[in-house]
Amino acid sequence: MALPYGYVKAKIVSAPQLKATRRPHEVQYHLHFGVTVNGAQWDIAVNVGTTDADDLLKYKLVFDFNHSMLTTLEGAAEGQTDLTGTEALPAIDFERSDFLANTGAWRNSDVMDGSEQVEPVASLQRLLLRAQQSSLDVYVFGRFYSEGDGIHDVHMNQGSKGEFIHTAGNDANDHNDIWQDGALLVDLGDPEWALYVAAFDQQYVPTDDLGNPMPNSQPIS
Repeated sequence: MALPYGYVKAKIVSAPQLKATRRPHEVQYHLHFGVTVNGAQWDIAVNVGTTDADDLLKYKLVFDFNHSMLTTLEGAAEGQTDLTGTEALPAIDFERSDFLANTGAWRNSDVMDGSEQVEPVASLQRLLLRAQQSSLDVYVFGRFYSEGDGIHDVHMNQGSKGEFIHTAGNDANDHNDIWQDGALLVDLGDPEWALYVAAFDQQYVPTDDLGNPMPNSQPIS
């Protein structure tokens, strides 16, 4: 079963804050910021890294992003767009679409230490502050909170192993899925757009129709 997925088009109303989430074998870090969606404040949680040197974040931060999908986003209404079960753009799939064509190589994040000087925290925070101060349109793709208003899983959402394996009919949270990859885009003013996408070292491609790693899969590179 597909998890609730889509995007919001909104303006940032609270400055990004770095927050830690403790997991069994690591601490994951997110930049949280607020946006207003139909009069309600939503929380956005964007993955920026981990303390686990064996499962670092890979990311792309592109300031000259260009794709035909941007026309669709520009024409979209402000607020929430539900794309659950959609298997075509504007739903995002890094493996099954050309969304990341011509965006360059993946970069390795720093090992997170709780500071804001490491990458991609520092660069992404500057971008988000610019978006807030200039009232720029921000588009956040990911999974909707199961409780409360917000979006998380703003990273690749397929290719993981272990507890994330997707079995048919499974509606548990955080399993693999196709056409549910996360992304953050900022309209910097025609024709300039910025894109941030992320994945983890321990996510593998190619994936099958459920989003699980294929037998011949390898870490993304």
